[in-house]
Amino acid sequence: MSSTGIGKHMSKVNVGDVVDNFIFDTLDDSGLNMHDVVKQHRKTAFIFLRYYGCPLCQMDMHEMAKSYSALTDDDAYIYVVLQSDKEKLKERLEGHALPYPIICDPTQALYKQLEIDVAEDKAKLLDAKTALKIGKMKLGGYQHGEYEGEELQLPATFILDKDAKASYVYYGKGAGDTPSVNKLISLLHE
Repeated sequence: MSSTGIGKHMSKVNVGDVVDNFIFDTLDDSGLNMHDVVKQHRKTAFIFLRYYGCPLCQMDMHEMAKSYSALTDDDAYIYVVLQSDKEKLKERLEGHALPYPIICDPTQALYKQLEIDVAEDKAKLLDAKTALKIGKMKLGGYQHGEYEGEELQLPATFILDKDAKASYVYYGKGAGDTPSVNKLISLLHE
């Protein structure tokens, strides 16, 4: 994650806002310009999760991978943002490539720029939606891996048009409070 290009001020994003530009790194590319990449697709989703060791995040990422073609039909695109270290994540994913790019933000610069909240304590990570997802996660066999970044980080999702204008903004209230894959598909194709 490069620190250049971070907006001059930090504020929560609202629907209709043009999101301040930022420069980011994925597992495969460095120095990407957000305003340039969103111009390449009708809609682009930036899905901020916690870190790869989080089993809720692993489950969300797996579900997005299974539905990747439905998510990206109609000239839509997705990026998943994690607090994970780029080199460590490359090692963990070796032989298990995901179809979408992952933005690595171990310093949480983008989380801070977009004012994605951190829970007050661990109890605040557990909202009703997260509690339901934990049961599904356990049935799926997802296990906690290495802790990275801010353990109390909450998720968020932003869908931007070609001009970086937000058509959808969701700040999660618990660790697993993210839009479902079906909701993302619907939002990306409206």
